[in-house]
Amino acid sequence: MPIYEYKCKKCGHIFEAFQSMGSDGSKLRCPKCNEAGPEKIFSAFASTGHDATFGAGGGSSCGSGGFT
Repeated sequence: MPIYEYKCKKCGHIFEAFQSMGSDGSKLRCPKCNEAGPEKIFSAFASTGHDATFGAGGGSSCGSGGFT
């Protein structure tokens, strides 16, 4: 199940919730003020681990060299 981030429309508290894909969060309540109907927000994708390199370039980004 994916984790989604929500923001309370009343107090502004940001929290996470496990939700099935396609769920709108309409049945959720803010854990801080108990307000119903928080707003789903976009969160940054996070990746963990140290093996996140691509190809032989050592993971260098576009335009940062890596070519001879």
